[in-house]
Amino acid sequence: MNSLITAAPATTATLTRIRLNRRSQAARRDLADAVSLHKSVMLLAPDNLGKNPRQQAGLLFRLEDATDDTPPTLLVQSHQPPDLTRLPHHYGTAETRPLHPMFQALTPGRPVRYRITANASAARRVLDDHQPADNKHGKKIVALYGDDALAWWQRRAHQAGLALATTDITPARFPRKRRHPAEPGGQGPSPGPVHVLTRFDGLATITNPDQLRHALLTGIGRGKPYGAGLLTLAPA
Repeated sequence: MNSLITAAPATTATLTRIRLNRRSQAARRDLADAVSLHKSVMLLAPDNLGKNPRQQAGLLFRLEDATDDTPPTLLVQSHQPPDLTRLPHHYGTAETRPLHPMFQALTPGRPVRYRITANASAARRVLDDHQPADNKHGKKIVALYGDDALAWWQRRAHQAGLALATTDITPARFPRKRRHPAEPGGQGPSPGPVHVLTRFDGLATITNPDQLRHALLTGIGRGKPYGAGLLTLAPA
């Protein structure tokens, strides 16, 4: 999508588009492993941000697949312009722009095109004692598909100040395959969770700019450290 609209505080948010260099070993590694990609994105955050550096830096990101005209592209939203010199050499070509002009364009009744790659999921109570639970309340996080994923997005979009008109659903590239010791270079499973991601695209109308501003700034759903939750908008 071109001419992305996303939101941030008036003078403290940027969107960086990194067109990955597929000749770069580091870029190829990141395209194959969500955990590795997360680590590379975190290089863009300043040091010494405390307990939750991703949140403090306002980092959200999304990996866009290659097209006939463009290589795989990484979109990174952050409170401040990222320090691109911290990325591996020849990782890709990047451009950064401020977001406050687009933020000012969020008005009630405005039609927009939207895109989000999200971890559509729900907490379900574990009935089988042999099933591991993800938390102390005896519930397990399960991925949603098809109509269940669509219903999840409809609820989240409403909460985010959007009235959906259309929605296209596309399975996203993650989760990545975990490494196993028997594989070349494998050292056991990659650390961190494996998230099932789904891309939602379509048309919507802005109903509540304040709610939309919050959703754009903080992301939507689980899996934000692994490429989920960045909502972007474009004029319809």
